[in-house]
Amino acid sequence: MEHIVTVQDAVTAFADFMEPTDAELDAIEQEMPLILARVDLLDAQIITLDRTPTELDTRRIRRAHNRVLTERRTLANRASGARGGVA
Repeated sequence: MEHIVTVQDAVTAFADFMEPTDAELDAIEQEMPLILARVDLLDAQIITLDRTPTELDTRRIRRAHNRVLTERRTLANRASGARGGVA
């Protein structure tokens, strides 16, 4: 005879105390422009998966890539500014 084991750990794994802290939510908020820029770049790249990229596709990917780099620089400068350094 097999014993039936409860799945209490799986049920309580997402209890209220497992919510993100305010500091974690603030960090996500700070990184949201970079996250959205990466999503735009990924969208531009996905469009070209099943076809030869046109000049418009190439420009869209280049603009999206530049936006990702800009957001990364902004985030790095913000982080180093909080520590007192210069990036």
